[in-house]
Amino acid sequence: MSDETNIKEQSGPLSGHACILSYLKTLDNSPGVYRMLDSQGRVLYVGKARNLKKRVSNYASPTGHSARIARMISQTTSMMFLTTKTETEALLLEQNLIKQLKPYFNVLLRDDKSFPNILVAKDHRFPQIKKHRGRKAEKGDYYGPFASAGAVNRTLNQLQRVFLLRNCSDTTFENRTRPCLLYQIKRCSGPCVGYVSEKDYAILVSDAERFLAGKSTRVQEDLAREMEAASEALEFERAAALRDRIRALTQVQSTQGINPRGVAEADIIALHLDGGQACVQVFFIRANQNWGNRDYYPRTGAGAEASEVLEAFVGQFYGDKTPPRVVLLSHPVENADLVQDALSQKAGRKVEVAVPLRGEKAELMSGAARNARESLARRMSETATQAKLLRGLADAFDLGMPPARVEVYDNSHIQGTNAVGAMIVAGPEGFVKSQYRKFNIKGKDLTPGDDFGMMKEVLTRRFQRLIKEDPERQSGNWPELLLIDGGAGQVSVVAGIMAELGVSDIPIVGVAKGVDRDHGKEEFHRTGVRPFALQMNDPVLYFVQRLRDEAHRFAIGTHRAKRSKAIGATPLDDLPGVGAARKRALLTHFGSAKAVSRAGLPDLKAVDGISDALAETIYDFFHDKA
Repeated sequence: MSDETNIKEQSGPLSGHACILSYLKTLDNSPGVYRMLDSQGRVLYVGKARNLKKRVSNYASPTGHSARIARMISQTTSMMFLTTKTETEALLLEQNLIKQLKPYFNVLLRDDKSFPNILVAKDHRFPQIKKHRGRKAEKGDYYGPFASAGAVNRTLNQLQRVFLLRNCSDTTFENRTRPCLLYQIKRCSGPCVGYVSEKDYAILVSDAERFLAGKSTRVQEDLAREMEAASEALEFERAAALRDRIRALTQVQSTQGINPRGVAEADIIALHLDGGQACVQVFFIRANQNWGNRDYYPRTGAGAEASEVLEAFVGQFYGDKTPPRVVLLSHPVENADLVQDALSQKAGRKVEVAVPLRGEKAELMSGAARNARESLARRMSETATQAKLLRGLADAFDLGMPPARVEVYDNSHIQGTNAVGAMIVAGPEGFVKSQYRKFNIKGKDLTPGDDFGMMKEVLTRRFQRLIKEDPERQSGNWPELLLIDGGAGQVSVVAGIMAELGVSDIPIVGVAKGVDRDHGKEEFHRTGVRPFALQMNDPVLYFVQRLRDEAHRFAIGTHRAKRSKAIGATPLDDLPGVGAARKRALLTHFGSAKAVSRAGLPDLKAVDGISDALAETIYDFFHDKA
């Protein structure tokens, strides 16, 4: 950002048009970002402007606004301004502030997870091919992004069938004495046991990378020539193996779906709006191949127009991602030049932003738009069903109104070990997985298996944090119903915990298994109310079962992950100065963590990558323990 950036703020009794008008005399024609705030200081809207004075003067006019903008203006009691050197800086700052502040009247991308890539690791003489997500810190070549883990897994499966590359870890590779099952089913060339030379394996890696770079036709032609040469040399076994690889490659190409010839690298972004709701469909085209698609449902800021929704989506979507060379949009955006300039700065090269009107690109956009339309129709249908179920929940439990946020809690452990608590969240749009939370049980004085004690710790930690971060309950993160897996005892304990915390206005319902612990005979417990059941065929009963089962699934999964991590832990994890690479070197050299702990100082110094000083640290670590 510019060093000349400055902030101007003014507050007072004025509101609406009069409030906005009072700022005009303090503004100049600089580009920048403005914030509109309500009487409680909450940010209603963040916007950018090529010319701040001109843009704000539009809001000062009492007429000519949409119902959404008029409502926003009427709630405005103060404004903040931040000037920037360039218009592009203003665009980038605007999107950062929107993601940080989440104003009600702005378009907001709610699901912004990173995308997986395929990594061909280059830190080993026999490169490994694997899925990678996150920062690109490992040495190697990255290909992506792919729309989902499923899309990556399918491609990796195909690459293994065609190019026979290993996917095992380096530690597994170094410790194998005979080939694994993947070699037996012709998914790996067996480099771990010397069944393929380093030179021949390098050729397989090169072919796989050419395929990922979109040169599959050339790979196929080379394989055909090799097969013919092997046949002429009477190497029929090799010729048959090459024939199988060509068939696998042909099958891969036929099952990939959309494979545009004239679009080598692009993101196809299509928007469909209906009834104030939006769906954005993104198709990833890389190396002339379709690498999957994902749908997004951004919040439309109380009813923004298509151009504003799409511009905001693009800005936020590429906030932490490198854009491709071409970004194709279904609708024109108001500041196309700024968007293109911002994406080019992000990528460090030119990025083209366009709305295709004819040809192959328009056909691709038509398919993406159809997907967006169908996805939004399905979601709206599901949302209507969910709203009906929440109304039924309110009727069944005398809540007064449908809960906007339901939190369900469960615990998981084995005889008290690796204990975890889990919280899932559901609302008008179904399960809100981004709001799920896990709690590692930390209480030292808990009796193993004390479910009441674990529940007390989980709820205390959860609500103490809520009280600290949002005492006024403005964030939407406060539940309107708590579902607890258990009967009257659990409900009584939870009610006591909530009373201690000073939170006694949130309804609590315990879900007990009921007679013979049968699924379908659940009993519901509330403080001061006799236990009751719902009809076997009541949709609300099925809904509560789904909520409880999802909480149980999440708790079990979290517990298993914690248990697996504990099982896989070794004393080497606590060694100072020993990271993954040195730990691998120690295990490769000695064979086990126990052997490392028993090793003498000269033996430790002989390990590749272990300095004399570190060897002494490792030796002292284990012998001090003894």
